[in-house]
Amino acid sequence: MADQQKIHPVPDVEARPQTSSTAPLVPQGTSISEKGNPVGEYPPFHRTFPATHSKPPKKRSCCCKCLCWTLSLLLLQIVILGIIVGILFLVFQPKLPKYSIDSLQVTQFNLNSVNSSLSATFDVTITARNPNKRIGIYYEGGSRLEAWYTETKLCEGSMPKFYQGHRNTTVLVLPLSGQIQNGTGLISALQQQQQQTGNIPLRLRVNQPVRVKLGKLKLMKVKFLVRCRLVVNALSANNAITIQSSSCKFRLRL
Repeated sequence: MADQQKIHPVPDVEARPQTSSTAPLVPQGTSISEKGNPVGEYPPFHRTFPATHSKPPKKRSCCCKCLCWTLSLLLLQIVILGIIVGILFLVFQPKLPKYSIDSLQVTQFNLNSVNSSLSATFDVTITARNPNKRIGIYYEGGSRLEAWYTETKLCEGSMPKFYQGHRNTTVLVLPLSGQIQNGTGLISALQQQQQQTGNIPLRLRVNQPVRVKLGKLKLMKVKFLVRCRLVVNALSANNAITIQSSSCKFRLRL
């Protein structure tokens, strides 16, 4: 039994740890294709597109630039003018003048039996009021004053040149004269109007060029347009004419 054979354990080959020499040829996480090459070793695929060049911006034409500059300057002028008008309005506080017809006298209203023409001469008394305390009014020449019955102009005249100061009231007696060709038809229409209504409606139109004075500054010439409606009891020469109603409207025209 002394010669009993000793048995030494043989190390398990399958349990040996893998060394660098036995490391797998393909890294972990990659697969092997059928041809033996790993898929991860192919170079990445890059798709190329044709190069595109952006068009240069179009240059604005000279006409477009001139139009832009013109509109800008016009807008600037409007803004400046608005500021100036606002300042003047706050400083001078302008008020519209007022007008009224106080009396009407018929000095001539005769029918010519030879040619059936009618000669008319009126004296109209107008009161002009300037309520402004810092604004004066220069009444210039070239005015026109007309008296109408419906669509027929009876007579015409003009206003004198004068200056109306601050808060001033001026009374004007203005002569008007005219001649109507179809006087017979007009006399018949006036008589029929008076019999039906007991009165005769008239219209008075005034076109007056003026210059407004702001302090010491005299502005450009403008026109005062006055439209008056009045109703009288009759139209006959050398008789007292009564104004039953009268109203005037004022308008400014540049």
